Amino acid sequence: MKFSNTYSQLDGAFYQRISPEQVSRPQLLLWNDELAGWLQLTEEFCRDRALLAQYFSGNRLPDGADPIALAYAGHQFGSFNPQLGDGRAHLLGEVLSGNGQRYDIQLKGSGQTLFSRQGDGKCALGPAVREYIMSEAMFALGVPTSRCLAVVATGEPVFRETAKPGAVVTRVAASHIRVGTFEYFAARGDLGSLKTLADFTISRHFPDIAGNPELDNEEKILHLLQAVINKQISLIVSWLRVGFIHGVMNTDNTAISGETIDFGPCAMMGIYHPGTVFSSIDTRGRYAFGNQAAIGQWNMARLAEALLPLIDAVPEKAVARAEPLIRQFSRDFDLAYRQMLANKLGMATADEQSTALANGLLTQMQEQELDYTQTFARLTLSLKDAGLTQQLGQELGPWYDSWRTLLADNAITPARAKSLMAQNNPQVIPRNHHVEAILQDYEQNGGSDSINDFLTVLRSPYRLLPQTEKFQDLPADGDRHYRTFCGT
Repeated sequence: MKFSNTYSQLDGAFYQRISPEQVSRPQLLLWNDELAGWLQLTEEFCRDRALLAQYFSGNRLPDGADPIALAYAGHQFGSFNPQLGDGRAHLLGEVLSGNGQRYDIQLKGSGQTLFSRQGDGKCALGPAVREYIMSEAMFALGVPTSRCLAVVATGEPVFRETAKPGAVVTRVAASHIRVGTFEYFAARGDLGSLKTLADFTISRHFPDIAGNPELDNEEKILHLLQAVINKQISLIVSWLRVGFIHGVMNTDNTAISGETIDFGPCAMMGIYHPGTVFSSIDTRGRYAFGNQAAIGQWNMARLAEALLPLIDAVPEKAVARAEPLIRQFSRDFDLAYRQMLANKLGMATADEQSTALANGLLTQMQEQELDYTQTFARLTLSLKDAGLTQQLGQELGPWYDSWRTLLADNAITPARAKSLMAQNNPQVIPRNHHVEAILQDYEQNGGSDSINDFLTVLRSPYRLLPQTEKFQDLPADGDRHYRTFCGT
C-alpha cells in the first residue's frame, strides 16, 4: 500500500495518534480480492495470508501508515454527546484507488483509544462478518457505501453478553468525516479548527467548490452544505429502493461523503411496512424504515447549525442563509423518491399518475403483508412471463391491470419497462435469516460453508444465477421476532 496521510497532517485537535493493540493469534478469515485489486495491491502481497493477517489485525503497520483515532461528537437518538470519537478504530492512512480517488483504510476492533469511554476497544466476530457481507451487498445493489477489505480473527475472546470470538475488520471509505466531526468543534467554539475541517472537506470531497473562483469563503460553506444534503438525499433514496434500514442514523454515523457507514444494527425489510424497526436499541422507532428521510433532514439541520459561524458572523444572517437549504431538503427528497418509485415500476419519468400508482401498490403491500423485494421482482419478471402475469393479476387485482394500462398509455413497451425495472428491482437481497445463519456459523465454527455462495449471489443481485434461488426464500416468521444489536 502506498499511504498518504493528509488528515493526520492536521493538528492534534482532530485525533489521537495511537497504534493498534497487538493480538495473539491473527487468522485471515475473509479477504476481498476485487477491492484489493481496485486499491492496486500487488498479487504477491495478496497471496500471503499469514502476512495479511498480521497487517490487518494491527500487529504490523504497512510502510507509510500513520495510525490515528479520530475525534468527533454526535447526536445519538436525538441527544447530543460532545465527545465520542474512534473508541475502537484506527485510521491507518489513505491510499489512491485505480480511478485516482483517495480512500481511508481503517481498522475497526483494533483496541482502546482516548475515546473508548471505558470500552474494551474490541469487535466481536459476528459484527465484523456482518459488516463485510452487508457492505458488499450494498455495493453490488448500487448503494453508496463503505466497504470491507478484510476480516481477521484475533484468537482472543470479546466479552459482551457472553464471551465471543474477537475480530478486526478493515474498512475502506471515501473518508471518515462525519456530521459529528463538525459538531465536535462547533460545540467547543473552536472556530479555527471548524474552518480547517470545512476547508479540508471541500478540498477532498468537493473540489469543484474549492476551485470555483466566483465563490467567497461564506458561499463555499453554503455550497458545501448543499452538496452534503444532495448526497444524503441520494443515499437515503437508495436505501428505500432496496429496503435497507440503517438502524442507527445518529449524526456520528452520517458520513459527509454520502456513504453508508456503520452496519451494526442494520437490517433488510421483508414484509413492507414503513414502521419496520429491527434495532433492539431503537425502542421508539426513531430510525424506522419510513422515518429515514425525515431523520436525514434532521441530521442536515445539525450540520447546518455547526456551520453557522462560518456562513456569517451575525447568527441571524447565518440562519437566514442556511435555513432555506434545510427546508428544501423535503421537496428535493420527494422528487427523487417519486422518481425512484417510477423507475421501480418501469417508468423513466415520474408524474402524478406514476406516483399515485406507486402509492397504491405500497398501500396494498402493507395491507396484504407482501414482501417488498419479492413483489417488485415478480412485477419485473411478469412482463415476460404470462403465467406470472396471471398470478399477479389475481393477487393484486385491479392495481395490476391499471399498471399495465398506464405503461401502454405512455407507449412504454414491456421490454423497455422490464429493462428499467431490472436495474432497480433486485432479485435477491441479504435476507436477515441468511445473514444470521452465516454469523452463527462463524461464531460457533470459525467459518461458514455457505458464505461463498451467498456472496456470489449478493454480488449479482439483479441477475438470476444458479445459486440465487437458495437465498430468495422468506423467513418462516416473516422476521416478526427478528432483532439486531449494536456491535459494541
